[in-house]
Amino acid sequence: MAVTIKDIAKKVGVSPSTVSRVVNGNTLISKETRDKIFAAMKEMDYHPNSLARNLANGSTHTIGLVIDAQDDNTFSNAFFNRSVYAIETVLQQNGYNLLITNDREDKNCSPVEKLILEKRVDGVILPSSSVTQKLINLLQKNDFPFIILGEPEIEKDETSWVDVDNLLGGEMAAKHLLDQGYGSIAFILENQATIFARNRVQGYRKALDENGCKVNTDYIIDCKGNCEAAYGAVRELMSLQEKPDAVLCANNMIAYQVLRALRDSLISVPEDMAVMSFDNYPFAEYMDPPLSVVDVDTFRLGEQAATDLIKKIQNANYENKQTMIATELIFRESTKRKK
Repeated sequence: MAVTIKDIAKKVGVSPSTVSRVVNGNTLISKETRDKIFAAMKEMDYHPNSLARNLANGSTHTIGLVIDAQDDNTFSNAFFNRSVYAIETVLQQNGYNLLITNDREDKNCSPVEKLILEKRVDGVILPSSSVTQKLINLLQKNDFPFIILGEPEIEKDETSWVDVDNLLGGEMAAKHLLDQGYGSIAFILENQATIFARNRVQGYRKALDENGCKVNTDYIIDCKGNCEAAYGAVRELMSLQEKPDAVLCANNMIAYQVLRALRDSLISVPEDMAVMSFDNYPFAEYMDPPLSVVDVDTFRLGEQAATDLIKKIQNANYENKQTMIATELIFRESTKRKK
């Protein structure tokens, strides 16, 4: 027969309610009594029924992480995986479990709506790509704690979100290339429809403007979600009358295609053409040549999102805030022009 709270109480010589309060983390019970109860629990191999305890105190001790159902590459994305690892780390440290679901709609109710309405989790972390006005309205109507991972397109001032400072990153990258003596900088993007890509372009334009350099719209190329198109984009850039002498890449997959196209065209990096990327992890330092990057700290991004969400759950008066994670420049061979 399974050991119960009453069995623990009898062995220690306290009431079942005292054991229950200790199990639920009540710090008003003396340390001596708590130590005796924990020792008895260990000796008698007692494990609290977490489901019953959660039902009693109205908490699931579970956080929902929503993924974009339209993105087939979600789980192969190093950006996503490092953020999830950070989220899981913070949640475990604070006694929470992680539940991952998608945002796919069906004819009745989406999985996210079910989590909220049926209170299966204490809060949710949403990717900005999954944010809709309908979902925001549902969350706010039910006073349900949530954090958005990435700057959203809507309700920016009325919600809490965490993102990398992409505008600063774009500015930092372009300025670095200019400082190294490259004056005509192209920018190959994965998908300019995303807000983070637009912010990076804005930063890139800002650096060029402030340094008296012309912004050539022919130098800004959108791969529209197909990173392999970057190979052809380089050929397109090399066919221009005024050719660039540096290429800024949205990620390492694009950078790989750019380096391959330049190699096939017998263009030397970094002497004839600089190449720079926004991703450091996991391939940049192993490219040939090693890539200079604007490092996007995706671990800290997930860590901050999870930390802020726990604060919102534990404090109903916690005000919405927007957090920008700073980027860092890592200087390597691919932008080191020989002088």
